[in-house]
Amino acid sequence: MHLCSADCCDKKESSVDQVHRCIESCSTPLTQAQSFVQNELSQFQERLQRCVMVCQDRVRDQVNADTSESQDSGHRKGTLSLANSAGSVMRQAALGVGGVAVYKAEFEGCAMQCVDDHIQLMPSVKKRIANILSKHS
Repeated sequence: MHLCSADCCDKKESSVDQVHRCIESCSTPLTQAQSFVQNELSQFQERLQRCVMVCQDRVRDQVNADTSESQDSGHRKGTLSLANSAGSVMRQAALGVGGVAVYKAEFEGCAMQCVDDHIQLMPSVKKRIANILSKHS
């Protein structure tokens, strides 16, 4: 690109606009390559984010199910108000009895699996990028 641009500037008979257009045309392949690489990396990142979001949704669904179950059992017994039931859930979570620690560990394990899976994909992404760039160089 730089040699091409330098050649554009060496043309004494060219106007400033012609030199500018020539330089722009020299940089087009680089701009296209940058855009392609940026797009590939963006897609890779989006795939990883979607995987982690699935983990988050799975854990969120479990938390909601357990919370509802605790509240329902409080209403059936008639001994706990909604506030007491929520307090009971909070105490269980603080104690780690089916609580936050379990859900956090489950989420972290799932998210780490996403990362591990996507690390395994990196060589194929690199190869795809290298193949496309070598065809256009």
